[in-house]
Amino acid sequence: MVFHTFGDIANKSIVLVHGMLTPWQIWEGAVEVFSKDYFVIVPELDAHTEEEKSTFVSIEKEAETIADYILNNRDGKIFMLAGLSMGGRISATVAKDKRLSIENIVLDGAPLLPLPKLAVAVMKKSYISIIRKSKIRDKNTIENCKRNFLPEKYLESFFKVADNMEEDSIGIILESVFEKFDFTEYDEKMHILCMHGTKRNESLSKKGAYKLKELNTQTQINSYEGYAHAQLLCYEEQKWIKEVKKWLKA
Repeated sequence: MVFHTFGDIANKSIVLVHGMLTPWQIWEGAVEVFSKDYFVIVPELDAHTEEEKSTFVSIEKEAETIADYILNNRDGKIFMLAGLSMGGRISATVAKDKRLSIENIVLDGAPLLPLPKLAVAVMKKSYISIIRKSKIRDKNTIENCKRNFLPEKYLESFFKVADNMEEDSIGIILESVFEKFDFTEYDEKMHILCMHGTKRNESLSKKGAYKLKELNTQTQINSYEGYAHAQLLCYEEQKWIKEVKKWLKA
């Protein structure tokens, strides 16, 4: 894992965790805005590193690495922890760490509920195909990515991730992401925002958000009608930033 940092180290910390197959640069817009007032930390997750290959072990291992970094470099204090998709699952796991003090957590499209093994197997086959075709810069795959996955400005970064990603990591990541998540009561002082769309597999994120709220009544849930998984941040980052800043001020 690689940690990218931005802003004045004297300011409060914000941690932004990207999703599966998504490059860390997906947070560039948020970094530009939040680094004016905060010290922003963006982990480049294992199996998603651009300069060299790295191995993904589990969601728990990624969460532990992030928590240790915050403990050792920021005295264990986080003003806001935000995670997109898989990054939301990792963030929800980081938030369980009693060594840390987290004021706010944002979970966007976080997969907090398990999926049947057959569904995971189908996803694995699909994602492996995407990575294989991305490695050879298949034109149809590139066009599909631009329409449904990432804006064109992030594709070069995505290709670097794809070039280093080993196929075995895809299965390991999916199995870890969609295993049972142990819901828990977080510190009652920690404010929680869950965000989800209404298209495609966002029903999983929605159900997970409401299950989280059952134990943590301080949770606010924002639903975005007509939006697909991770669409708000990926394609309308300024709106995402505006929504989060509004919530932080509430």
